[in-house]
Amino acid sequence: MENPHHPARWKILLAFSIIYFVWGATFFAIRVGVREVPPLLFCAMRFVAAGVLVFGWAVTRGERRPTVRQWLSASLLGFIIFVVDYGLLFWVEQRIPSGIAAVILATIPAFMALSEIIILRTQRLTLRLSAALLAGVAGVAVLVSRTIDLGSLGKLSGTPVDTVSAVALIIGAISWSIASALARKLPLPESKVMSSGAQMLVGGILLTVISAVSGEWRGFHLRAVSGSAWLALTYLIFAGSIVAFTAYVWLLHYESPTRVGTYAYVNPVVAVVLGYFLGGEPLDARTILGSFFIIASVITITSMPAKKPVAAMATEET
Repeated sequence: MENPHHPARWKILLAFSIIYFVWGATFFAIRVGVREVPPLLFCAMRFVAAGVLVFGWAVTRGERRPTVRQWLSASLLGFIIFVVDYGLLFWVEQRIPSGIAAVILATIPAFMALSEIIILRTQRLTLRLSAALLAGVAGVAVLVSRTIDLGSLGKLSGTPVDTVSAVALIIGAISWSIASALARKLPLPESKVMSSGAQMLVGGILLTVISAVSGEWRGFHLRAVSGSAWLALTYLIFAGSIVAFTAYVWLLHYESPTRVGTYAYVNPVVAVVLGYFLGGEPLDARTILGSFFIIASVITITSMPAKKPVAAMATEET
């Protein structure tokens, strides 16, 4: 019989594979969907459905429902995470390759470290952290720079990333880091599943309202959406928001947050590779060099000792 305190190795490996590859593939799925469905509406469809399913699952398991104060906290986090962060990500993926979006959004750990310094005051700026933050900045600079002269090697090849899109993703990464810090201070349900479901549900409802007010619904017809876009949405709801999240929460019970956090630098690699092979997205010297700097920054930051346990919030890359 298996020891319940030490799951079989294959279960651990399967769970890691899910958060590595399923979450990594969500960037390409978003790209497929926003080609046909307005971005905020597509984002709303994902999180309303996922929120209803996750919240409903928590209720059927007998989890305690959020109090009024907890709903207010979940609403604030739902706005910051799903409207600002994810809303910007879905909007940006109309303009730039999904792999590039994943790489830039991988700067989230860097901004989380800054939030711990500025907001929580649980971290201090060390030489190692400073070098990691500079590496992340350098990676983004490589991706957006119009001209990069490598001396005798010539100029860096590849088309620079749209600056507006890069700034939007940086704003999204900052918003996620702020939400991470606030989640440690705000009253939230003890159950991570209930907390995540409530945040996704509120975020999805807010996205629906904003999508309608912004005029995305005008001229849009569900019947015109192709099977590939519906398949992408189904993947995002069930694989990205439910299966992968469940695997993530389960892993946190048996593995250190540092090991589980390795998804942060595996996901961009998966996204770039899938975008290249399935979507024909560019994989040039600029993309490789920028990705190298950002992923090196993420590896350095996520391998630093954690000061405090992560609070119960919606923890999902895409």
